[in-house]
Amino acid sequence: MGAFYSSNDGMDKAAHRSSIQLEGSAKETLEQGRNRLVVAGVLFAFCFVILAGRLVGLALSGAGLSRTASEQNVSPKAAPIPLVGRAPVYDRVGNLLAITLDTVSLFADPTKVLNADDAANKIKSVIGELSSSSLVTKLGSKRNFVWVKRHLTPGQQQKINDLGIPGLFFRNEEKRVYPLGPLTAHLVGYTDIDNKGIAGVEKYFDEKLSGKSGAQAEPVHLSVDMRVQYALRDELSRYMSIFRAVGASGLVMDVETSEILGMVSLPDFDPNRPQDFPNNNKFNKTTLGVYEMGSTFKTFTTAMALDLRSVSLRNGYDATKPIRIAGFRIRDDHPKKRWLSVPEIYMYSSNIGTAKMADAVGPKKHKAFLTKLGLLRKPAVELPEVGAPILPPRWNSLETMTISYGHGLSVSPLQLSTAVGAMVNGGIYRNPTILKQADAKIEGRQVIRKKTSDIVRKLMRLVVEKGTGKKAAAKGYLVGGKTGTAEKAINGRYKRDALITSFVSAFPMNNPRYVVFAMLDEPKGNASTHGYRSAGWTTAPIVSRLISRIGPILGIPTIDEGSEKMQRLMHIPTYSREKKLATF
Repeated sequence: MGAFYSSNDGMDKAAHRSSIQLEGSAKETLEQGRNRLVVAGVLFAFCFVILAGRLVGLALSGAGLSRTASEQNVSPKAAPIPLVGRAPVYDRVGNLLAITLDTVSLFADPTKVLNADDAANKIKSVIGELSSSSLVTKLGSKRNFVWVKRHLTPGQQQKINDLGIPGLFFRNEEKRVYPLGPLTAHLVGYTDIDNKGIAGVEKYFDEKLSGKSGAQAEPVHLSVDMRVQYALRDELSRYMSIFRAVGASGLVMDVETSEILGMVSLPDFDPNRPQDFPNNNKFNKTTLGVYEMGSTFKTFTTAMALDLRSVSLRNGYDATKPIRIAGFRIRDDHPKKRWLSVPEIYMYSSNIGTAKMADAVGPKKHKAFLTKLGLLRKPAVELPEVGAPILPPRWNSLETMTISYGHGLSVSPLQLSTAVGAMVNGGIYRNPTILKQADAKIEGRQVIRKKTSDIVRKLMRLVVEKGTGKKAAAKGYLVGGKTGTAEKAINGRYKRDALITSFVSAFPMNNPRYVVFAMLDEPKGNASTHGYRSAGWTTAPIVSRLISRIGPILGIPTIDEGSEKMQRLMHIPTYSREKKLATF
C-alpha cells in the first residue's frame, strides 16, 4: 500500500511539473499579445487625437473650405445646394414666385377610433370647413387609413393633438405656396394637393421642378419682371373696371430677345386656392385665347405691301366708296371718301384702302407672309396653355381682303405681339419665351427688310401723333402703335354689342425696345368717351399710363419728342393723288 501511494505521488509530482511548464508558456504568449494590443491601441488613440485636433482646427479657421474651393477653382458660394422637394420658381431678378414648404397632414385609422360621432364633432370644432357627415362616414369605416385634412396649419395641428382622440395621426408632407398670389397666376400656374403640376410653368416644367426619373430637382428662372407685372395688372384692372369689361389681357415683351416681362389675364385667381375660383378665371386670354384682332392687322398688311414692293409711300388707293364683293360690303368706320395715300390709309385705319392693298398682293403671297410671322400656326412658348389660330376654311380674294384688316382670322395676343416685335426691331422674328435669357440678343430669322421695318416704325408713330391712337401717347417715350376694334364672333356669328378692343404698341420708336399690348373684352362706353367703346378710347389710354410707369423701371431715358432731331428722325412723307408732297 505504501508503494502504491508512493507511485501515485510521483506521478502527481510529474504532472504538476508538466502543468507548470505549460502554464508558463501560455502565460508568456498571452503577455506578448497583450503588449502588442496595448501598443496598437496607443497608436490608434494617438492618430485619432491628431486627426480630431486637425479637424477642429480646420473648422475654427475655415481653411479647409477655402482650400477645397481653391482646389475646385470655384467660390464656396457657388457650390450647389441640394434641393429638397419641388424646386422653386423665380422671376428674372430672383423674386420668389413659387416655393415648397414643409407641412403636416392629418389622417386616421378608423379601426382605432372609439367613437366616430364624438371624434367628428371635436375635429370639426378645430377645422370648421370639414363636413360633419363626411367625417363620421370616414371615421366609422372599416378601413385602416383615411385622410382627414391635408396641410394643416401649425395651430390646427396643436389643437388636434390636444384633443387626444385615439386613432388620429399626423404625417409630414410638403405644400406648394405662391407668395404673390394672383399676380402671376396664369404664368406660374399651380399644382394639385400632391404637388403635381396642373397649369402654367408648374405643368410645363413639372419634371424639372420635381426631379422625376431620379434627376436633381432644378429651379426655373422666368423672364417676367415683377415690377412690370404689377403695373400691367394694375392698369388693366383699373380700365376693366372703368369700362365695365368682362375681361382683359396684356403683355410686355422685349423685342430684342422676345422675352416676356409681363403677362396678365383678367379675371384671374389665387393659385394657393384654385378650387375656390371658376374655370373662366383660370383661362389664359393672352396665350390660350384667340380673337379677331381688328385693325392691328393693318400693320402686317402695310408691311407686306411695302416689303414686296407692290406699293410705295408715293402710292395709294381710292377709298371713296365701299367695296362690294361676293355679297359682302367693306366700308370704313370713319370714311374720308377720297383717295388715300399709304400713310393715310394706315393713319386713318381705312378698311377699304387696306383691303385693296392686300388684294394687289394676292391670296398666295398674303398667306405666305403671315406664315412667316408665325400667325398661322400654334406659337412655341414654354406654357401648356397655348391656343392655335383659327384659319378660314378657304383663302381667296375675299378672305385676303377681310383678313388684311383683322377679320376672318383669329390669333392670340401672344402671336400678335411677337409678330409686331418683328415689324419694329429691324425685321427679325424670334420665338417668344417666358424664360430669362443669358444673351442680350437671340438669333432669329429675317422676315422683312430693315428698310421696311424703319418705315413701319414711323407709320406706327404717325398713328399716335395724328391718327386713331392719340390717347396712347406717353410724354417723353415716343410711343407708336395701332388700334384694333372687332366684333366678337360667337357661335359663328358676329355680336355687334360685344367688342374686343386692343392696342399694340412699341417704344421708344426711334430705337424700339419693348412691345406693349393691351386688350379689353366687351368694354362699355361712358361719359368720358362720349359713349364710344372703340380701341382708341378704351385701350389706348391703358398703354399710355403703363408706358409712363414702366419706362423708368426699364431704364428707358425720356427724350424731347418735339425736338428738331426727333421730328426729322421720325418724319414720314405722304403724297396726294397728284403726287404733290404733303407733310404730316
